Amino acid sequence: MATQTQSPVENRFLLRDVDWDTYEKLRAIPANWRLHMTYDRGELEIMSPSKRHELLKGLIGRLIEIFALELNIPIQTTGSTTWKDRALEQGLEADESYYIQNEAIVRDRSEFDPETDPPPDLAVEVEITSSALPRMNLYAALGVREVWRYDGERLHVHILTAEGNYEESDRSLNLPLLQPNEVERFLRQRQGVDETTWSRAFQQWVREQFVGQE
Repeated sequence: MATQTQSPVENRFLLRDVDWDTYEKLRAIPANWRLHMTYDRGELEIMSPSKRHELLKGLIGRLIEIFALELNIPIQTTGSTTWKDRALEQGLEADESYYIQNEAIVRDRSEFDPETDPPPDLAVEVEITSSALPRMNLYAALGVREVWRYDGERLHVHILTAEGNYEESDRSLNLPLLQPNEVERFLRQRQGVDETTWSRAFQQWVREQFVGQE
């Protein structure tokens, strides 16, 4: 059984009664690599991202990477890697994801093994449209310590508690000097400016605010 949700910019399809092997086969088809798939114990949502969605996730990723570069913070960029666990029968792709606190552990690992590797330290979610599946529950089950959710206006930082739930925070766990309101401010400033000029403006702001003061 399948249901479809459409918006002016994105399509989402929800399939039910999909077993794990079918999910993995669909995920492995090259034509599907651009699609985002969220799998939760038999339910599979397939999302085709819009240009705006991809633009916003790329801009947020660029801010994170410039910030880490300027402050000499070791990171590993894992983009939209599929994070999945067969034992949990759950899997999904973040819009962007990073190892920061655990970067040294996975530095030379080319593939993710849920039995031996930690989950990413930070995941980024751009939420122009809503998922039919509880993606935050999946992130919690997989053990992702921090999730940034951006709805086009506000950036919400969620930190995983010891009880396995997310609580919203006014400060990032992995990048505590990069305030959510500053990320929002620079995303607003992107309008009417080319990405190179915008990136250099953020880079200059980081240097003025932090470089030489860590």
